[in-house]
Amino acid sequence: MNHSTQPDILKALLVGVQLPGVTDQELESSMQELARLVTTLGYQVIGSISQRRATSKSAAVFGDGKLKELAKWTGGTGVVASMVVHKKSKAALKFSTNSSEKDEDATDDSDLDLEDSADEIEDLDSSLDSKPKEKADVVIFDCDLSPSQLRNLESATGAQVLDRTGVIIEIFSRHARTKSARLQVEIARLTYVAPRLRETGGGGDRQGGGVGGKGSGETALELDKRKIRDRIKELKIELASIGQEHLTRRSRREQEISVALVGYTNAGKSSLMRAMTGSEVLVADKLFATLDTTVRPVYPETRPKILLSDTVGFIKKLPHDLVASFKSTLDEALNASLLLFVVDSSDPSFLSQLEVTKTVLAEVGASDVPSFLVLNKKDRLSPEMFAQLKADYPEAIFLSTRDKADLEMLRQKLIHFFETEMKDEEIFVPYLAQGIIGDIRAKMRVLGESYDGDGVKVQVRGTEEDINKLKAKLKAQAPDPKKSRF
Repeated sequence: MNHSTQPDILKALLVGVQLPGVTDQELESSMQELARLVTTLGYQVIGSISQRRATSKSAAVFGDGKLKELAKWTGGTGVVASMVVHKKSKAALKFSTNSSEKDEDATDDSDLDLEDSADEIEDLDSSLDSKPKEKADVVIFDCDLSPSQLRNLESATGAQVLDRTGVIIEIFSRHARTKSARLQVEIARLTYVAPRLRETGGGGDRQGGGVGGKGSGETALELDKRKIRDRIKELKIELASIGQEHLTRRSRREQEISVALVGYTNAGKSSLMRAMTGSEVLVADKLFATLDTTVRPVYPETRPKILLSDTVGFIKKLPHDLVASFKSTLDEALNASLLLFVVDSSDPSFLSQLEVTKTVLAEVGASDVPSFLVLNKKDRLSPEMFAQLKADYPEAIFLSTRDKADLEMLRQKLIHFFETEMKDEEIFVPYLAQGIIGDIRAKMRVLGESYDGDGVKVQVRGTEEDINKLKAKLKAQAPDPKKSRF
């Protein structure tokens, strides 16, 4: 008898809420993105439903009719259970019995929530005729849910309910690799979980308090929340110490040229990083495959050296707690000499994705950094689409990471961009000078060399700051200034 140790894949139902101002295309795009998030989490999407609502702030997001439709997918009751059971008097019980007898001839339409829109009634009539073929284990909403809404929805559906933020945080938790990323994700997760803690069966029990054990003390729920607050404080202290190490490493690179790849998740940043640097960076067709910043020199190496950094991808409705937690990661973009906005040009919604990227970068103060627009995955474009995008974005860089000519073109553009602010100079280096030639080859581009009896004349191209530092070092090594010629 064979026993499989592989856990069953949870089946998920996706739920969209179309609020005023959200077009059908925007809703569809957001739902497709949610499906990719859920698939990245390892769940199987078995269906999706959506509804127009004036607001998503009602007690259970949807009205009674739509809750019953949700319950058909999960096997729940479709009714939100009351938190408090009130005992009725004999007179109240008698009155309710008489009222129910009078209402026997009432139509079923009276059971519909008065807040339900006409769209909901139409959805309900069409959906109740067909019963879902598969049962959903988890219901996932494409919006943020309050703690009370989560409780009400789980009560009505009898299944686990998640919102978009919960899904993203869970993906981040699974993909974090470095200590810094794990700490950042844990802070965001605890911040998300704290207000959503609920009393368990024995949650009303209180711990003894006061002198001699007297006093009401704390409930188990209050104790759990306090433990979470203490844990978040510890994590922030630990993260701050790691942050100092990052600052130290970053300060060592401050004088070097750096380019940060920024863009929407799964736009191809890691593929471009691997192609431009030859490094073994994780490349996967998943959302948020990269959470940790990777810094590598462009290969073949340039002079001066150009460092390329891969950053965490962005997404619509990215939880603010995660933006705050990953500020140290996004600082790579803030301190970069140049930003490359990497976009999947084959995605019809890339304009809105680009806007999301710019909005998040503005939150960390990186909106003033010089940038290039890179329209990636051009090999997936039809000739007509390519021609149209070329006309719409004449300054953009079109490339495919599979085309070596495109990669070399980008490399040359980076070199040219930084060399426009450099200057050419001839420097004479005596044979007895220590370490000067090494500094020149490491930080400057050598345009030509000529030798005589005293030393070597080097034609260099570099930043004014590096050239001035080199001259100061030469003068410090030459007791007689006449022996150092420029």
